[in-house]
Amino acid sequence: MTAMRVDAFDFALDPESIALAPANPRDSARMLVVGLHGDLRDAHVRDLPDFLTPRDALVVNDTRVIPARLEGVRVRGEAAASIEATLIERVDDCRWRALARPAKRLKVGERIRFGEASESRACLLAALDAEVEDKGDAGEVLLRFEFAGAALDEAIERLGSPPLPPYIASRRALSPSDPADYQTMFATTPGAVAAPTAGLHFTPTLVARLAARGVALHKVTLHVGAGTFAPVRVEDTRDHKMHSEWGSISAPTAEALNAVREAGGRIVCVGTTSARVVESAADEKGRLRPFSGRTDIFITPGYEFRCVDALMTNFHLPRSTLFMLVAAFSGLKTMRAAYAHAAQVGYRFYSYGDACLLTRAGQTGAGDERP
Repeated sequence: MTAMRVDAFDFALDPESIALAPANPRDSARMLVVGLHGDLRDAHVRDLPDFLTPRDALVVNDTRVIPARLEGVRVRGEAAASIEATLIERVDDCRWRALARPAKRLKVGERIRFGEASESRACLLAALDAEVEDKGDAGEVLLRFEFAGAALDEAIERLGSPPLPPYIASRRALSPSDPADYQTMFATTPGAVAAPTAGLHFTPTLVARLAARGVALHKVTLHVGAGTFAPVRVEDTRDHKMHSEWGSISAPTAEALNAVREAGGRIVCVGTTSARVVESAADEKGRLRPFSGRTDIFITPGYEFRCVDALMTNFHLPRSTLFMLVAAFSGLKTMRAAYAHAAQVGYRFYSYGDACLLTRAGQTGAGDERP
């Protein structure tokens, strides 16, 4: 990994540029097309087929966001306290790591009741109890639920709400439309605690137009973790510990994507999550292999992409691993200029915001990455 100062990836952004709701319809969102040499073109997501060829293939993430935000009550004798827990990583059939607020009200061994707090049997069926098994730093707790497996999954689906990112949840209340808005049309495999946001822009109409254009669409899975929003707190990128996430690419999908490149087409990843799992599955020669497991791949400038040829993604947070990835893909100088243009002309940023379509820079790994 090339050593870089994290502050090289910092930039200022007016809070008013942060989107609090998605575009309607989804594919009406704006899309900044960033060319090979840093040229910029303003377009819309619905124009995507115009920038692809019949030889190209789109790769989308089919992970489904679970309603990972739970409201509950700490049970301690006669004293009760409201607790909010956001699930961030499944440990086994009955245990989850979670971020609890306020964590200072919790002790190891205490119980939280999510859902109805009544002691009647009827209401207990609508409740979900968990014991605090361990406490970590920054509000992290390990919860052991009384349910396990499919029963636990069903209870979370029933009682939870969408885990909107902090920059949205801190500025407005949950909307009745959020459970649908914060889910892509490709979402079939439950396990994410954050949305693969580039996929939020797609509609059945857009997918039909892509198919009519001859663009193939393939699905991979990467269960997005809460670490995607974690700030990079170190000064040097080499000192950052990347969060790991579970992903998979099937053998038929790997073979199909290899065939696309062999025929002269491009692999166009929708989102950094798709890009990370594709790069995790690629060998040194750029061939994809079936993949199933956890990946903590950390892509920063200097990384040589093996398989991803183009990338559609949203506008990311400053100093984030996601902005580092796009800087590695198209060059830091290019991406700083693209973000400055987007902010100046009113693009909407972050999860519910607009998109950009990036062309991969040269493979030398040096390029214009340093400011």
